Amino acid sequence: MYKEAFEAREDLGQYGSNALLLYALELKFDLEDIHTVASDALTDGSDDKKCDLIYVDADDGIAIIAQCFVSADETKREAPANKASDLNTGAGWLLTRELEELPERIRPAAIQLRSALIEGKINTVHFWYVHNLPSSQNVQSELETVKRTAYASLSQLLGQGSTPNVSVLEVGKEQIEQWYQTLTTPILVTDTQEVRVEGGYRIESADWSAYVTAVPARWLHGLFSQYRDNLFSANVRGYLGSRRSDANINSGIKNTASDDPAHFWVYNNGLTIVTHDFTYNEDSRWLQVSGMSIVNGAQTTGAIGSLLSEPNESAMVPARFVKCRNTEVVDKIIQYNNSQNRVEAPDFRSNDEVQTRLRDEFEQLPSVTYLGGRRGGYDDRIRRPPNLLPSDTAGQALAAFHGNPVVAYNEKSRIWVSDTLYSCFFSDRTTAKHIVFAYSLLRAVEEKKRELTAQPEPELTRTQGKALQYFRNRGSTFLLAAAMAASLENLLDRAVPDTFALQFTSSPTPNEAIAHWQPIVNVAVAFVERLTSAVERGLKSTEQVERSIEEFVGFMEATREANGGVYRAFGQLVSTN
Repeated sequence: MYKEAFEAREDLGQYGSNALLLYALELKFDLEDIHTVASDALTDGSDDKKCDLIYVDADDGIAIIAQCFVSADETKREAPANKASDLNTGAGWLLTRELEELPERIRPAAIQLRSALIEGKINTVHFWYVHNLPSSQNVQSELETVKRTAYASLSQLLGQGSTPNVSVLEVGKEQIEQWYQTLTTPILVTDTQEVRVEGGYRIESADWSAYVTAVPARWLHGLFSQYRDNLFSANVRGYLGSRRSDANINSGIKNTASDDPAHFWVYNNGLTIVTHDFTYNEDSRWLQVSGMSIVNGAQTTGAIGSLLSEPNESAMVPARFVKCRNTEVVDKIIQYNNSQNRVEAPDFRSNDEVQTRLRDEFEQLPSVTYLGGRRGGYDDRIRRPPNLLPSDTAGQALAAFHGNPVVAYNEKSRIWVSDTLYSCFFSDRTTAKHIVFAYSLLRAVEEKKRELTAQPEPELTRTQGKALQYFRNRGSTFLLAAAMAASLENLLDRAVPDTFALQFTSSPTPNEAIAHWQPIVNVAVAFVERLTSAVERGLKSTEQVERSIEEFVGFMEATREANGGVYRAFGQLVSTN
């Protein structure tokens, strides 16, 4: 049951009622670092305009606008429907109100969301009502109203015919349980299916048997319409959606299925489908499949399934159906087939010599797990190792530390995909200790933001209030980390010929390393106003970033005498060799 796994996640306790919302987001999208997401996306407060979370992921073409409710009495039959209707308010404020009218708490999120929509980077806008009670028809009815409001608001923003998909979802305890089971149960679609195929061949092994054939694309179209994400229960991720871009593989699949169906089979890598059982009748040419989960080919299936009409009958897809009773072998089938999918950008680098070396180095450090592009098994994805240093965040922390916060915030996948970017941050000069150094700086900044956000605003000092105002801007944590890294020669009062050589002299755990940075972060937040111009309309302009960092570094240097004790204490912890 998801509830036991959720309650065991002590790391989420700091988020209060929003912990359930973050857990649901993590389950659905297999997010490796929910804490960096939380630092950026949570907006909960008295003036959040009914949006507890606004999450924008241009890499996957999605935006999530969510409201959360946690009942102390879980025996109640349904969640209050008015909390679902509150999302109408959120949609209107985020998408159509003048930016100057928006509260400071959500204005940066609205700027980010609108920019991504206008630039065509968002394929689907999701509106979620997350709670811990059973789903209900009352909530569903309110969410349908939210959907109509969102469509109208998006049409007003983008113009008729240019709107992305809008999805509304009640994420109650049944839905969260289903997502949890999706990660723990290989096959959720248990019905028996039949498909007519023009022959194939069978392969047998001591542990498994398989039938290799080709299936009509229109059969997949029907399956996707009926079962949606349940088809991919043993897949790491479901269908990622498509955008009209030459670089987007799912858009290419859809184009081929629609415009060149006769060549679909020869262009496509095909599917691997895990089943409970299958039989093929050579006389009738019907293949009968009992239970199924697509472990390789989610993008092909989703792209075909999302076509507005059935594909041409000539479109065929290579497919192999596998049945296996050995659970260990089933797990490996899922793992190895998923490793071939477009799942996470770091997967492309998981076996290169730099990541292999870094994993070896991290094994020598205390209380830290670094997978180096590899993802853990199903158990890891559900419970998350408490000492995990996420690969994505490592790349982002290095990019920010070495002067490129724009890439760190906006293009975390490209750090791993682009050879040029990857070699800038992961090379023979990059060590595990240096990654801990850069990563702990970003985490210390994020913790400072959480600390300020948790305090009642009337109790904040003037300086703290300005810091909180800065932190509400999207990308602010990455920019401050970059600015602090640029100040290190002044902080340490010595030359740093190679910034990749920077590390803590001992081998602290990541939590201890975060504590090392905290006194410096406390000093730095007094000067974040110098960085505001680079983030107030979105962290995009490298030129603005460079100017603001230069000004910030000047203030840090000017106060070196006043903060000499703090700087000297920190300097004693740092090695530059």
